[in-house]
Amino acid sequence: MKKFCSLLLIAGAIAFITSCQDAATEKTGDNTIADSSEAFDIGKARSWIDNDNAKFMDEVKKGDSNALAAHYSPDAWLMFDNVEPVQGAGIASAWGGAIKSGMKELKLTTQDLTGNAELLVETGMFEVIGNGNKTLDKGKYIVVWKPENDGWKIYRDIGNSNLPARR
Repeated sequence: MKKFCSLLLIAGAIAFITSCQDAATEKTGDNTIADSSEAFDIGKARSWIDNDNAKFMDEVKKGDSNALAAHYSPDAWLMFDNVEPVQGAGIASAWGGAIKSGMKELKLTTQDLTGNAELLVETGMFEVIGNGNKTLDKGKYIVVWKPENDGWKIYRDIGNSNLPARR
């Protein structure tokens, strides 16, 4: 019940934050974020996120935890199932641990993207693949993105499994 209440509170806060729109910011042709007098374009943001997710999945296949960590903002939080949240240098270590534990591929499928020039909230499904193309885990995730000088970066990343708990 405590976890449910916490998730409900987080979801409410995200909904509140994403409903507050001010000065528009968008991706420019060189993949940087810049102020613009034009209205925020969620389609351009979706394109950025889709491209970044494709790179992310490729870096999982390569086993490059440092490249994975580079997708996160300096103040990001990564929250996997059944472990404490990690920040900073801990993000590369967490992804390194996931790769060492048998993750060979990560499939991300964005179901929804909402937000504004200040924050984006991506909701999706994931599948973790191991040796022999065996599914190790399936679940859902929420990623909060924020703009930085070199594009959108992951600010909060939480996912949890749809599989039954191990006994």
